[in-house]
Amino acid sequence: MKLRSLEANSPGRRANWKALGLSKEDMEKPKIAVVNSSSELAICYAHLDGIAKMVKEAIREAGGVPFEVRTAAPSDFITGANKSGSYILAGRDIIANDIEVQVEAAMLDGMICLTSCDKTPPGHLMAAARLNIPTILVIGGYQQAGEIDGEPVDVEDVWSGQVGAIFGKEPKFPIPDMAENAIRGPGVCAGMATANTMHCVVEALGMALPGHAPVRGNSPKMQANAKAAGKRIVEMVMEDLRPRDILTPAAFKNAVATVLAVSGSINAIKHLQATAIEAENGVDVFALWEEMSDVPVLSPVRPTGHIRIEQFEDAGGARATLKRLLPMIDGGALTVSGKTLAENIADYEIEGPDVIQSLDNPVGKGPAIAILKGNFADTAVVRLGVRDGSRPEEFTGLARVFEDTATCMDAIKTGAIKEGDVIVSRNQGLKGGPAMGGGASLVLFALDAAGLAKTTAFVTDGQLSGLCLKGLTVAEVSPEAATGGPIGKVRDGDTITISVESRSIDVALTAEELASREGVGVRVPASGYLDNFRHAVRGMETGGVLLPEKS
Repeated sequence: MKLRSLEANSPGRRANWKALGLSKEDMEKPKIAVVNSSSELAICYAHLDGIAKMVKEAIREAGGVPFEVRTAAPSDFITGANKSGSYILAGRDIIANDIEVQVEAAMLDGMICLTSCDKTPPGHLMAAARLNIPTILVIGGYQQAGEIDGEPVDVEDVWSGQVGAIFGKEPKFPIPDMAENAIRGPGVCAGMATANTMHCVVEALGMALPGHAPVRGNSPKMQANAKAAGKRIVEMVMEDLRPRDILTPAAFKNAVATVLAVSGSINAIKHLQATAIEAENGVDVFALWEEMSDVPVLSPVRPTGHIRIEQFEDAGGARATLKRLLPMIDGGALTVSGKTLAENIADYEIEGPDVIQSLDNPVGKGPAIAILKGNFADTAVVRLGVRDGSRPEEFTGLARVFEDTATCMDAIKTGAIKEGDVIVSRNQGLKGGPAMGGGASLVLFALDAAGLAKTTAFVTDGQLSGLCLKGLTVAEVSPEAATGGPIGKVRDGDTITISVESRSIDVALTAEELASREGVGVRVPASGYLDNFRHAVRGMETGGVLLPEKS
């Protein structure tokens, strides 16, 4: 295997690296980027410096030379404080581009990505697919939740309690007490929200070593995983095993099935589609979602059900889920281990059969997430969770239209929203938000706190937190209002019908009536990077990538 790093081994480059302490022998070894999103801003990333040291030592022991590089580290609860959260999704693409600027420009031979909160896993996957150099993602793990009076308390309890308090809903414990106790260690939010969903996706795609997701943050197991990845990446470079060998249509099928089986976050859809675009593999994730719609729910991890993420990990996590799904997925997909998925799990025995149930005894029928289409949207996403009748799946009602979250929240507070209404909150898409800022999740929790989640429907062109699973909620409506989509033409009093059974969402207007209406597409003022993002971002059919159209 000829190392590409040697192609640029100029005297000036050698002089710089010698000054960093590299020997003449080091110059001939595989050069590995250790992509570290460490940040003192957020607990999601606070432990990664220590993990990076372990990975670098493992790379050295395996005969490679590590170079630690840093990227942005978006975290919803912290960097979502400004611009209505617009920087969160936009941060995903900063990460992918940042990695390209550092790793591709330096012509390094491979990379280990320390992947943690919601947007680092897709940012790392997108960069790996784009650069197509040997890559392994190391799962950053989830935070230890706290307890009060012997009862578990996590950040979901704090978030829902905070919004509920606005409407006089009594939290299970005082909010200040929950805030003090909810997080007791580094890592991402506990539960099957977006971060842990994406961690499982990474393993299902074959881009993490088997048995690595989910994992307790900074635990001995996580540290051992990181060291194993450091050793393996040097082998991958010598084998020339690249991401596009792994990120095949079969891998995406396996990832979609995994998200459905654990009733994961709807945000996985756009992140998978963006990764497929970067990999240039032709996968249409939205079509694949419908193809895999028979996949049942096998483990109801919070917020879907009562299973806690610790139980899910102890029962085998993603590896056990993939073992259960093997009759429905493609075991021939290659993984970073150098083996196929089926080979990775051939001798694995599921440790928690009651936590991760079998295909012939599932928790609930599929799909846990469905794609809707109609004259209201080319695509829209609805998260259903366990389909036990507790949430409506068929709904017809009159539209109540809001141009922003604030006015919608006011309407809920004042009692202007009534049972049977279809709340339409728009101007929160990729262009309008921009970057899907706008706080649509607040509306959903507010409806729940006001006792309206099960008697209304909520429709938005924005995105939702992975913690959201209440009522009949349709999100990521595309085309969005800001690009002239039908959601921007709907008026108060129009009749909207949502049908999960027929996978449809329609407004009772003829094509002629819709065409004749002038759209209301407000674009929230933005400057700097957010303005650049707005101009460059493509539609939801691409997962919102910033790459130009292929001519």
